[in-house]
Amino acid sequence: MSTLKTQLLEACFSYVNKRIANYKDEIETIKDAIENNDKSNDDGDDSGNGKLFNDLEKNAQYLSDATKMIDTLKTIHTNTIHQHVVLGSLVKTNVSNFYIALSIGKIELENDTYFVISKSSPIGELLYNKTTGDCITFNNTTYTITEIR
Repeated sequence: MSTLKTQLLEACFSYVNKRIANYKDEIETIKDAIENNDKSNDDGDDSGNGKLFNDLEKNAQYLSDATKMIDTLKTIHTNTIHQHVVLGSLVKTNVSNFYIALSIGKIELENDTYFVISKSSPIGELLYNKTTGDCITFNNTTYTITEIR
């Protein structure tokens, strides 16, 4: 049972680590472009650099956010069985399966579909702190919690 939660958590780490690598690559590319712009523009025209600095700032923020996601994932213990829906819970309902971690979306594992969502997402907030047997309604669909791991 915990192996499924471990696989889901590993998928989350993989997703975030790919994003971190992409942001770092993008930041390096932007820094190179700014450096090349500075060398080629002797007449003081930095019109291209304004956008580059803006992109650099955005990517630095994305990188910071992704790093915080890693910190959140590190707090999840896959061998913990939960009575209530909390961060790290695997929630099975009559309609869909959810893993409460980050907003990643759909993951296919062991011939099943899992929606990896954050606890602050609209459906995550509805599920949070619920127990087996509780129902929530989201987008005109009623979900009954059948199992929490």
